[in-house]
Amino acid sequence: MAYVLALDQGTTSSRAILFDEAGALVAMAQREFQQFYPKAGWVEHDPDEIFTSQISCAIEALGKAGARPRDVAAIGITNQRETTMVWDRATGEPVYPAIVWQDRRTAPLCRLLEERGVGEEVSAKTGLVIDPYFSGTKIAWILENVAGARERAERGELAFGTVDSWLIWRLTSGKRHVTDVTNASRTMLYNVVKGEWDAALLRLLKIPESMLPDVAWSSERVAEVTTTLGLGGVPVAGIAGDQQAALFGQLCWKAGEAKNTYGTGCFLLQNIGTKFVRSQHRLITTLAASAEKRLEYALEGSIFIGGAVVQWLRDNLKLIGASAHVEALAASVPNAGGVVFVPAFVGLGAPHWDAHAAGMMIGLRRDTTPGHIARAALEAIAYQVADVLEAVRSETDAPPASLRVDGGAAVNDLLMQFQADILGVPVVRPQVTETTALGAAYLAGLAVGFWGRPEELRARREADTRFEPRMDAQERAARRATWKRAVERTKSWTA
Repeated sequence: MAYVLALDQGTTSSRAILFDEAGALVAMAQREFQQFYPKAGWVEHDPDEIFTSQISCAIEALGKAGARPRDVAAIGITNQRETTMVWDRATGEPVYPAIVWQDRRTAPLCRLLEERGVGEEVSAKTGLVIDPYFSGTKIAWILENVAGARERAERGELAFGTVDSWLIWRLTSGKRHVTDVTNASRTMLYNVVKGEWDAALLRLLKIPESMLPDVAWSSERVAEVTTTLGLGGVPVAGIAGDQQAALFGQLCWKAGEAKNTYGTGCFLLQNIGTKFVRSQHRLITTLAASAEKRLEYALEGSIFIGGAVVQWLRDNLKLIGASAHVEALAASVPNAGGVVFVPAFVGLGAPHWDAHAAGMMIGLRRDTTPGHIARAALEAIAYQVADVLEAVRSETDAPPASLRVDGGAAVNDLLMQFQADILGVPVVRPQVTETTALGAAYLAGLAVGFWGRPEELRARREADTRFEPRMDAQERAARRATWKRAVERTKSWTA
């Protein structure tokens, strides 16, 4: 039996999943790793723990399937995207912990860049807005704040990478320093129109070009794993940032097809084809993963707090013992009881892009119960997705007729039904909701001939579950208006 192995390195856990030729999930292993919050607004990971948790999951998944490395045709890697690491090229030692995509420490630098009037140049070249979310300002922070880092970087001694680059570096014992176009497009340093690192943006942030990885296509054989790691000789042939991998795994390969992933954050992407288009509503234009070795684009709305709000209910408020319990708690009441929850714990992402907003819960009464709060938290996820889809619809001549969904929270039927209600379009959930990992597997398998052509994958897709809207237009409009007022209060509260 032959398989493709997907390494799915996420914000709170690492996973490894084996898929067979039918695209079916054969075995999976998952391990959570520690989150560090050294200061308000700072979020860090241990790079070594990221790697060890990921390689441990890979070996465990192989063991569960009774598979050996020779049974694995290829490895596809998908990852949390903007999380930033800098390490010593000679020793492989990180010079600082990984700065996570959620981290807001570079907000002052981003404000300074905006005041200098460079936002237009950044947007025209990268499709991004200036925000702490992206990797570029994180690299600049490390070079300015870690003793000796700038001098070492200018001598060519340091390497930068997003998580995919770090994993491949470690998997190949430092032989390959590489990323793919989708991850490169999240750095605020990559010109997505020309398909190359941009020298002017590097100068703007004072980042030496020698730190940067080579850039490969998302579906391309780039390296082989070294023999000492239990996966010796297996080719790495697929690389994509988690959201682009999910877009590919959802088979959204034509303009107008859209998906939303419910992970730690929520990420809505719509394929817009091969022409670069800038958003007029502060959405991101990003590179999509493609098996065609060409630049393809997607509009993206990034929501910083999605499933993380459920973790907050579990870990901070202790309302539930496990994330999976939130649906039952929310279903214990018929509605949110007037409670509105804006979970802007790390600011607001698209389409607001307010780095200084903070979370707010309003509408509390004497009869408010944990069930009302849980339901308001789930509704907050759906409202944020609706804000993004509304912006996407205004940007394109081919608005999505439905929304494909995946990710951990997509298994929550209550959330998916409310999502369809508040959007007014069907929500479509595939049988295999691990579409991020599946997308990485597809990209790798296509590159090595495990699957013949992309069109063959459509024929293998099993029947989806559809959630049809039940809410009438008048109620939908009233609820959206209440949500928008709450969001504005969140902004004014921290102004």
